[in-house]
Amino acid sequence: MRLNSLKPAPGAKQDRHRVGRGIGSGWGKTAGRGHKGQRARSGGFHKVGFEGGQMPLHRRLPKRGFNSPTRDDVAEVRTGDLQGLQVAEIDLAALKAAGIVSRKALAAKVILSGKLERKVSLKEILVTKGARTMIEAAGGTIQITPKPEAPKKPKKEKKKKAKPEAEEGAKGAEGAKA
Repeated sequence: MRLNSLKPAPGAKQDRHRVGRGIGSGWGKTAGRGHKGQRARSGGFHKVGFEGGQMPLHRRLPKRGFNSPTRDDVAEVRTGDLQGLQVAEIDLAALKAAGIVSRKALAAKVILSGKLERKVSLKEILVTKGARTMIEAAGGTIQITPKPEAPKKPKKEKKKKAKPEAEEGAKGAEGAKA
């Protein structure tokens, strides 16, 4: 067998319909477009969902909710899941390796759900208040490096408008006359 002798299976390839090629072809005269109407004309065909000028269904229905594009960035980890891990020091890489957290996750947060009776050390993992008390009660530790604060820009002082000297002189002259 050679590359130049390869062929698709018999019946796998069919010739395309060559429309408008006479009455004997079965696709003559109107060429499969029917009689008159918008679909028969050239360039006059609307997309799927068009309802003849009526407001389409997908626009009539109310839109609800919001799908956050970043919802999968921070994964939730239960305290019960930490109990089953064999590693003493737990970070995001360890959670990904154990399959508890998705590989796409950028961060993890431990929530209070299940029991934790062993000592664990968390590094760079967010923790809820309830989970923090449970981890610390079991003798565990939580290490999170604080993010550096962005330097604050000094506020610009608003300058008071100085009165023009001509007005001050005019007012002084009026006061002197009186």
